[in-house]
Amino acid sequence: MKKEDLRIVYMGTPDFAVASLRALVEGGYNVVGVITMPDKPMGRHGSVLQASAVKQYALSVGLPVLQPEKLKAEEFLNALRAWQADLQIVVAFRMLPEVVWNMPRLGTFNLHASLLPQYRGAAPINWAIINGEQETGVTTFFLTHEIDTGKIILQRRLPIAETDDVGKVHDELMTLGAGLVTETVDLILAGKAEAIPQDQFMRDAEELRPAPKIFKDTCRIDWHLPLKRIYDFVRGLSPYPAAWTELVDIDGKHQVLKVYETEMRPAVHTDAAGTLRTDGKTYLEVAVEGGYLRLLSLQLAGKKRMPVSAFLNGMKQHPVQVE
Repeated sequence: MKKEDLRIVYMGTPDFAVASLRALVEGGYNVVGVITMPDKPMGRHGSVLQASAVKQYALSVGLPVLQPEKLKAEEFLNALRAWQADLQIVVAFRMLPEVVWNMPRLGTFNLHASLLPQYRGAAPINWAIINGEQETGVTTFFLTHEIDTGKIILQRRLPIAETDDVGKVHDELMTLGAGLVTETVDLILAGKAEAIPQDQFMRDAEELRPAPKIFKDTCRIDWHLPLKRIYDFVRGLSPYPAAWTELVDIDGKHQVLKVYETEMRPAVHTDAAGTLRTDGKTYLEVAVEGGYLRLLSLQLAGKKRMPVSAFLNGMKQHPVQVE
């Protein structure tokens, strides 16, 4: 079968999923339909509906789109069957019921932004950086009953530099993943997709590291951790959803502060964790175990992101510590 004859249904929602869909469309693959999340209410009163990035791209190239609320609804399943897909591809969508992933004759494969079996879960890029990994990657695998556990088809690796944040790694994995998706489709078309169980990718005594969904409380900085751990934590959440802390001034007033970029300054000191040092103009740094974490890019609630010099110039009273 030629790629023009293979009927593909694509499932995805955010920007990360657009690159792979674009690679399929521009590569001449036969995408017969797209499934994405329902439009999201936006604005103060939720009166404006925002289409997903995948829907916007799909409509721009004339692809039909389904946006089911429930993936087991008979109306949706009938519409999906009508597309007569040979293969389904999932990139950053949601957990599928068996009745959906088991529908096509060639199965359903997923693109995941980690080197499985490591970092199964909703936030693999964030957690790889938070944990100080020096390498990550993308994986394609066939879907099965348990999330992110199916047999692996292909993997590609990506080094993580010590200065990389989530935004940079996300974009690099998005591009790498798009190429891996088309390569995986070609393998399946050629009958050469030799899927391998994930346990064969584990090294002896290696522990599995999960990648659970990140919530606001997850993002609060613990200033009692060592310097490198906090540095990795900040870049593992930058630019989104962003690590945060509370500034405390000399009168005890608290302000929420998001932290986007920092710099490690190793040192021996006796300052209590969370103590701030500043010249009031050009630098602001926090005492932690092993040195000081210099804050470079910040955002107060209700304000725009700014360099630390602009932040300090706008402060009426300089903070003395963070909590």
